[in-house]
Amino acid sequence: MYDLSDGFIALPGGFGTIEEVTEILTWSQLGLNKKPCGIINVNSYFNTLLSFFDGAVAEEFMKQEHRDMLLAEESPKVLLEKFYSCKVPSIEKWVGIKTRT
Repeated sequence: MYDLSDGFIALPGGFGTIEEVTEILTWSQLGLNKKPCGIINVNSYFNTLLSFFDGAVAEEFMKQEHRDMLLAEESPKVLLEKFYSCKVPSIEKWVGIKTRT
């Protein structure tokens, strides 16, 4: 799936959805993914999850730059516009990891 995609968008869902989103974000954090990742926040469904991530930044369990890798919008059109201008940052975290393209 990774090799065939240009980016990743999740709709509201359960554990599987959250697992897939956080896995691709982890790949981004490790430098293995340079493709945008976003969620369509229908009816504010993901607000609690986004607050959790913001809390992880506040408690210094996550860097703000890593939190910013997850794009969130209620409008699919606005999210796609963000995707077109998005550049996943390279943030040094681990030494010796080969970056996927």
